[in-house]
Amino acid sequence: MRTLNLGILAHVDAGKTTLSERLLYTAGAIDDVGSVDAGTTQTDSLELERERGITIRSAVASFLVGDLAVNLVDTPGHPDFIAEVERVLGVLDGAILVVSAVEGVQPQTALLFRALQRLHVPTLVFVNKIDRAGADPERVVGELRRRLAPGMVPMGTVRDAGSRAAAAEPSTAADDAHGTALTETLAEHDEAILHSYVGDEAALPFEALRQQLAIQTRRGLVHPVFYGSAARGTGVDALLAGVDELLAGSTGDPDAPLSGRVFKIERTASGERVAYVRLFAGTLRPRQRVQVGGGEEAKPTSIRVFAPTGAPRRDVLTAGEMATVRGLGAVRVGDAIGEPPPGAEASPRFPRPALEAVVFAVRPEEQGSLRAALNQLAEQDPLIDVRQDDHRHEISVSLYGEVQKEVIGATLERDFGIAADFRETTTVCIERPARIGEADEIIHAKTKSNVTGRSSPFSTNPFIATLALRIEPAPAGSGIEVRTDVEIKLVPLYLFHTVETFQQQVDGYVREALAEGLAGWPVTDCRVTITDCGYRSPETSAADYRRLTQLVVATALERAGTWVCEPLADLSLELPSSTAQAVLAVLGRLGGRVTGQFSANGLSRVSAVLPVARVRVLQRQLPGLSMGEGILETRFGGYQPIGEHPPTRPRSSPSPLERDAWLASLTKRG
Repeated sequence: MRTLNLGILAHVDAGKTTLSERLLYTAGAIDDVGSVDAGTTQTDSLELERERGITIRSAVASFLVGDLAVNLVDTPGHPDFIAEVERVLGVLDGAILVVSAVEGVQPQTALLFRALQRLHVPTLVFVNKIDRAGADPERVVGELRRRLAPGMVPMGTVRDAGSRAAAAEPSTAADDAHGTALTETLAEHDEAILHSYVGDEAALPFEALRQQLAIQTRRGLVHPVFYGSAARGTGVDALLAGVDELLAGSTGDPDAPLSGRVFKIERTASGERVAYVRLFAGTLRPRQRVQVGGGEEAKPTSIRVFAPTGAPRRDVLTAGEMATVRGLGAVRVGDAIGEPPPGAEASPRFPRPALEAVVFAVRPEEQGSLRAALNQLAEQDPLIDVRQDDHRHEISVSLYGEVQKEVIGATLERDFGIAADFRETTTVCIERPARIGEADEIIHAKTKSNVTGRSSPFSTNPFIATLALRIEPAPAGSGIEVRTDVEIKLVPLYLFHTVETFQQQVDGYVREALAEGLAGWPVTDCRVTITDCGYRSPETSAADYRRLTQLVVATALERAGTWVCEPLADLSLELPSSTAQAVLAVLGRLGGRVTGQFSANGLSRVSAVLPVARVRVLQRQLPGLSMGEGILETRFGGYQPIGEHPPTRPRSSPSPLERDAWLASLTKRG
């Protein structure tokens, strides 16, 4: 039996979850069609999803079409959950992109389609809601060709569009117009078809054209377009037949080395992690020792392979299949199972959240429980970075947008019983060293303070270790590089056993120290070189080095100085040419910089750079400025220094530069 891992994607409210429900019903996987409004759908399993009528977490349901077992993955449609969509795209064999016959191509439609193309996911299109007032399927197909890709292939026609009598009629071999259009589209990518068509149009049998259509669909060159109404079930049979005919099942060698990916994490009522795994190669069995996330090994205690209703439940996962797996320890979303899947390093595309907000428990006694609950949510979405400020007893979370913040708050209350509130959302900046800075601390030596008023004129190294290092700027985007340039005899091998282990440990200590810079933001794009170290055996401990690193890094960073830099977004705008001038004017007022502009066929495409903090303003104004047709795609665009009055972020603990307060905080933390 073939297996197909199929994603359903759409702009919010295009009918994605309704179509998922109808596919399950038509295929015989469920007895009744659930309703998004009533909160009875199969794939929106979270109570919050049912209440809001939106998909927040991806869900998997299975059904059978002929000899094809389909794992249907319903994905979020709201832009704030785009990272959830990204994780799912990497485990799909094919996708259905749902487009409303009334609204047509919407901003999220274009973003999703481009992501599918980038990851080479074969895609069918379902033009939904043909029975709604204002439905215009022909106009929508024109938009698809103009704004997404020219290789859109209508697989039928619509009768009585915009009325309750609307019907989708599949094209057949007797439809000469369809055959001609299909031949012309396929000939764009196949010279043999072109030669046959030019020589004798009748020499191309309809069945041969359909075979070529399947081949080109699987290669992502063309995109068959189906019509229907998911709410009424119109056109769903033809879509299911198209899935079976046009999309290939997954391929993978069950005897190859194990390779899979975790794309979702849930927790049971008892708190046990349940991982959703797509296996690309190999075979996974219960109690089989497997490497998780490139780190420690684990033994799955339970495996439940997704299978259509009526199929026997199996606990052996083979290449191409999906399953829920328990017993993988501290597994996180995105972790590789066994070897990383091919191309996995190139799959992340959407930027990390550039926003954050302080979250606090309405009832102060629940603040500790709030941190534990947020850590569980971060397991489900690792981009929800949780930052604890022990000094001010505050917790911050990273965000994509305000809707995500609302959903986190509602989830905390519903799933954990914690009433939480948020402070105003702020932008996450970084710091970069401005120049070279050096510092050292010698065992028991007294060093003169260079910061008046911060400590006594002479400060004593409180740790039984010596450490010296140099911090210098590195190219933008290079991250943090830690080097060790010391003699082996100076390394306490009785502590670290090998020089390599010492280097690894010090690398971690340095990165920890750079988590908060002079202005409180993470420090990056720098090179740190350890130039000296020392110890006194057997008194010196690893803790001495860890804490001393914080002290020396802070001093070196102060001498180097830092630039606070704000995040930028690279924008790709597509909008009617008649509205371009108004949009560019707003872009300029927001501090944006246009890097390119091209106009053709009534559309303007603009590339620009804009501070992330102002992207939301542009997103809110764009529909009104572009007659509702503007499409905005954002990518991470690096950082730029902030000149005067750069923002600061409160530190999570006293700065090592405030030596007395910092040492006191170490005592409190034990």
